Amino acid sequence: MNAEELNLNIISFFEEIPKYYGCKTEITEGLFSDLEVLDANLTTWNLSEFDLIRSAYRNNGKRFMFEGSSMYYEISGERIVGFKQSGRNKFEFIEQYSATVFRITKLRFHYNY
Repeated sequence: MNAEELNLNIISFFEEIPKYYGCKTEITEGLFSDLEVLDANLTTWNLSEFDLIRSAYRNNGKRFMFEGSSMYYEISGERIVGFKQSGRNKFEFIEQYSATVFRITKLRFHYNY
């Protein structure tokens, strides 16, 4: 996927995200060091769950944000090197923070429609 397609897919995702407001949202975050080989055993994982209240793009810092009543999560818009829909109501972002540090953010929305 080229940069233009990546940007269009991300914009489309955020245009559709209001339908998930009020839904239970799972964010699984992993830190890893080899983009070519995402090995779950060599990745450091975190899991958060909350009801999504809102999302937005923060111009100051160029961040995409997701907010719940007691949860706030951001993805760097400048550092996204990958994005895909991995299933029904499931999405994955990959950010690159250095030559050997990557973060994968997996979003799963418990959406009934």
